[in-house]
Amino acid sequence: MARSSTRPTSRDVAQAAGVSQAAVSLVLGDKWRGRVSAATAERVRQAARELDYRPNLAARNLRLGRTRTVLLVVPALTTEFFAGVYTGAARVAAQHGFGVVLYPSPEGIGPARDPFASAQAALDGVLASSMAADALTAIRGDRLPLVMLDSDPEGSLGAATVNLDIADGVRQLTDHLLTLGHRRILHLAADVPSWTFDVRARELTTRLAATPDTELRTARAPISIEGARAATETALTTPGPRPTAIVCDDDKLAAGAYKAARRLGLRIPDDISVTGIDDLALATALDPELTTVRLDAERFGEQGMHALLAVLDGRRPDAADIPVHLAVRGSTAPPQSA
Repeated sequence: MARSSTRPTSRDVAQAAGVSQAAVSLVLGDKWRGRVSAATAERVRQAARELDYRPNLAARNLRLGRTRTVLLVVPALTTEFFAGVYTGAARVAAQHGFGVVLYPSPEGIGPARDPFASAQAALDGVLASSMAADALTAIRGDRLPLVMLDSDPEGSLGAATVNLDIADGVRQLTDHLLTLGHRRILHLAADVPSWTFDVRARELTTRLAATPDTELRTARAPISIEGARAATETALTTPGPRPTAIVCDDDKLAAGAYKAARRLGLRIPDDISVTGIDDLALATALDPELTTVRLDAERFGEQGMHALLAVLDGRRPDAADIPVHLAVRGSTAPPQSA
């Protein structure tokens, strides 16, 4: 079949296949079933392949009223975790002809300015972390097809939620410390109002409450190394029996706990064990390397984008939580005294 020097059109495909342009549109839009025969559909696809036909997405999007662009709203870009979420989401989006605009909410949480003159006019849908949920009102993202990440499925703003199994991660981590013999535990909690951090606190409390003779203290800190250091120093110098292990809500807090322990002359893990959550590159840069819960950020982003694409197509997304895994390293050991 001869090829024109100009870009082939749907009319060229229709002529080559001996069908109408409407039939070409149905077949290449995957809406042909029940409207044209399977043999005709295959003839259209074969003609498109031989002509090397590529649909004009810009024109198609105008007809459909779509920009094929989604917004990913995250709390901040201060850790590689959200970079991983973006990488996974963008990979799946690209496979389906979508682009992703990454929008970090200023100050990590709280309201954000509209990144477009009209977000609704510029976007097909939104993926948003629960920690950046306040930004949605400002960008009117709550009026668009919305999938929430790391969010309470019972009270979500979105049409669907995608979560890591954080509760199971905390259970794995707590069981590891209990098996080592730890009974006095300090929870270094992120001072951020967010469902994901509420889950961590609740699961830790529940797990320890089911074990006799355990003691749990809580110290709150902003998600910063210096903030975590100061909070940990205060907690470890409070009168009473010193905790033998510190459970940190994320790896950055754990790095602050390391600094506090060393300032107080405590050895990790000989005098005190420390754990994190995330498994950032920081976890293996610390000495000793950090025992932490590995969260697959890229898979998280991928599943979030799959869910949003399902919502846009009117399908029910997969509701299963993404498994997480405990990475045991050198920062945990049995306590010197129970």
